[in-house]
Amino acid sequence: MNPYVLATLLSSLGLGTTLTFASSHWLLAWMGLEINTLAIVPLMAQHHHPRAVEATTKYFLTQATAAAVILFASTTNAWITGEWNMTNMSDPIATAMILTALALKIGLAPMHFWMPEVMQGLDLLTGLILSTWQKLAPLALIIQTAHTFDPILLTALGLMSTLVGGWGGLNQTQLRKVLAYSSIAHMGWMIIILQHAPQLTLLALLTYILMTSAAFLTLKLSYATKVSTLATTWSKNPLLAATAALVLLSLGGLPPLTGFMPKWMILQELAKQGLPLTATVMALAALISLYFYLRLCYTMTLTISPNTVTSSTPWRTQTTQASIPLALSTVMALGLLPITPTIVTLVI
Repeated sequence: MNPYVLATLLSSLGLGTTLTFASSHWLLAWMGLEINTLAIVPLMAQHHHPRAVEATTKYFLTQATAAAVILFASTTNAWITGEWNMTNMSDPIATAMILTALALKIGLAPMHFWMPEVMQGLDLLTGLILSTWQKLAPLALIIQTAHTFDPILLTALGLMSTLVGGWGGLNQTQLRKVLAYSSIAHMGWMIIILQHAPQLTLLALLTYILMTSAAFLTLKLSYATKVSTLATTWSKNPLLAATAALVLLSLGGLPPLTGFMPKWMILQELAKQGLPLTATVMALAALISLYFYLRLCYTMTLTISPNTVTSSTPWRTQTTQASIPLALSTVMALGLLPITPTIVTLVI
């Protein structure tokens, strides 16, 4: 892709998200979401592959549907209340419609069906943008309007997303689909705690972005898109295989890795709020997710690829890819648990 075009598209992505962040008016927020969608569509379709074009079409249709519902619901709310302000959402039907549309935008269950299919058709870098940056604007709107949503609806969305994210990833052999289901499960964790402690939602989002970035960049460096390809990683780059396995365990939420911190604090907060049953279901759903991360770790570190070759395997493969972003995101995805007391002091 032409660097000038790429720069324009990436700056439009930034502009759309910033516009939504800064707005308290529904029309401006809607405009930001639309700029965001239109900026990523050429990035998704840049390879001109039938799968990429299909994924782009699916993504565009779902996002356009969600944007239309947001526009309709905010217009209805403005018609009833007389103002476009986000904080004044007094009509319950409009509020429920906006929550549904925003859930469709970020891929919360049961509006998640587009997410794995779209992710499967993209290359790893665009998939990374889709599963991290593209979540920011809708999540900002959800956090701003959280006080108007029905708590039972938020809890149901959160529980369903963590369960679907766990179950859906169990039988997958494609790594991008596994990461898509991982994204759905993490979104569930963010939504479940939103009504009780929005600062923990932000913390979960930040750790999720760090861990997902590390996972996608690792796969990009090792050119792996299928589980079977992972079995060859250790012979080419053993250190990368070791850190990749740890990043996956961090995504699963195992101590002493970074991913344990948000899960631990969310479960603690749910128990404080007198919701032990919800906390138990969330913890069990996290175990289901952990199973498929462990499966990937097992494939990567404890199995040998059946493809035996007569030539000697290069111990260090030469690469032209930038490894600094991977190194930084991996360190942060693995080692931030010791600063939990500082974070607790800051956010609570």
